[in-house]
Amino acid sequence: MIRWLRDAQDPLPPARRALAADSEAPGLVAAGGELTSARLAEAYAKGIFPWYSEGQPILWWSPEPRMVLLPSEFELTRSLRKTIRRFARRSDCALRIDHDCRAVITACATTPRQGESGTWIVGEMIEAYAAWHDAGHVHSFETWIDGELAGGLYGVCVGRMFFGESMFTRRTDASKIALTALVGFCLDRGIETIDCQQRTSHLASLGGRELRRAEFLRRVDKGIAGPAIADWTYDLRIWRRLGIDPAVDEDRHP
Repeated sequence: MIRWLRDAQDPLPPARRALAADSEAPGLVAAGGELTSARLAEAYAKGIFPWYSEGQPILWWSPEPRMVLLPSEFELTRSLRKTIRRFARRSDCALRIDHDCRAVITACATTPRQGESGTWIVGEMIEAYAAWHDAGHVHSFETWIDGELAGGLYGVCVGRMFFGESMFTRRTDASKIALTALVGFCLDRGIETIDCQQRTSHLASLGGRELRRAEFLRRVDKGIAGPAIADWTYDLRIWRRLGIDPAVDEDRHP
């Protein structure tokens, strides 16, 4: 039976209480409540996230299994490596962190995706995550080309655990560049796990894999216990952590 959250004092049940795989809503933990920063902090610490559509109550999920991307297992293709080298060398291109997080969240909500209609990032969710960004827990990795936001992603960071939320692209490979930057940042800052929530073939092609809920929750407990990251500035170390040196001419060094 699903737990209905009546008010802010009504706690979320643990993730292990999620509905089983053979139910009508596998992974559903609870419904109701509000998207306050305090509620979001409680949810992510328990390995739970909100996901719902317009007209529905807030639904809280912990899917089994859980898709993750371990930065140490990231599979960087040769073609993407060359793309990033070129990108990092161009004066009209820039990788930015937290430059315009609200714009990234809004773009994730409004940029059409192939084979999908509508969005789960409703207006209430945009406001909630933008407010949590102001409090220092939501971060964006942004690909800028010719002075325009071309792609990016946003997610939640608690301690040394990063929970990926959504990404978008308006130019070829723009979201891949942002994701690669996130991986390099995680390697540089000691973040061992990026939560990807649910399996996609795209993430699997980059080295993502599924974990059982118990293993995922162990990683959450370890990650959120780590010290908060104070420095979210961009520098070339994030590329070099992946063996990418923008100073190297890719035409001479394939």
